[in-house]
Amino acid sequence: MLKLFPNKIAGLIVLLTIVSLAFACKAQNAKAPAKPHNIVFIEDSWDEALRQAAQQNKYIFVDAYASWCGPCKMLKKYTFSNQKVADFFNANFVNVSIDMEKGDGPSLATAWRLQAYPTLIIFDAKGRPVLGEAGYMNVSQLLDFAKQGLSKKSTI
Repeated sequence: MLKLFPNKIAGLIVLLTIVSLAFACKAQNAKAPAKPHNIVFIEDSWDEALRQAAQQNKYIFVDAYASWCGPCKMLKKYTFSNQKVADFFNANFVNVSIDMEKGDGPSLATAWRLQAYPTLIIFDAKGRPVLGEAGYMNVSQLLDFAKQGLSKKSTI
């Protein structure tokens, strides 16, 4: 009986340690808000993007897309869902995704003289364009594009 007693105490100590670590990890995770795994976009509202950019004094990143566009879908699936991209864009931009064939999209496409999709555009906080590019971009290309856009002043 004496031989089993020290093992029971050791087992109890190990069990209590595991339980307390589990509660500590759970409490720590509960305090930290989950980071989004994608770029957080305002959907189809240029006016809301302008309002938020003025409030936050941030540049605006526009994903101008069409629902039928293959490269647009690839951007959403592979590039916009990358954690580094999401962290950078969510911290530095007001992000808006606009279907250029619905709602205000056609008039914005005309005003912005868009000719292909996807077109990615960076605007300053007042809605003046600073940089634009058409076509698919991978993670490193998009991050380079964003950094270049943040370093520029409006072209208008």
